[in-house]
Amino acid sequence: MEDDVFSGLANGQQIESKVVQAFQKSFVQVQNILDQNRALISEINQNHESKIPDNLSRNVGLIRELNNNIRRVVDLYNDLSNSFAKSMEASSEGESAGATKSDGRGGQKRVRSGH
Repeated sequence: MEDDVFSGLANGQQIESKVVQAFQKSFVQVQNILDQNRALISEINQNHESKIPDNLSRNVGLIRELNNNIRRVVDLYNDLSNSFAKSMEASSEGESAGATKSDGRGGQKRVRSGH
């Protein structure tokens, strides 16, 4: 039985490690897109200030690219949020599957009568 507890803990740590790696990968992707956006915004501002017709026309495409990048960031954050919620559900299910609280009552609440 003790081996089951330790193997369960090791498996939980392995899953947690994969979740953390996935979060890190997503945050790196978000940061890269935000860095691209910073460069795009800078170029858009320079083109706008120059008032040169070709530069202003180029801004149309740059703004589209910026909008697409913003959508990608929103999608990545949405995916992160969903992944985090799922990992929290899996974590809480793992904790409640046979684990007892430190008070030894196994997580069940006592119902008071009359109050």
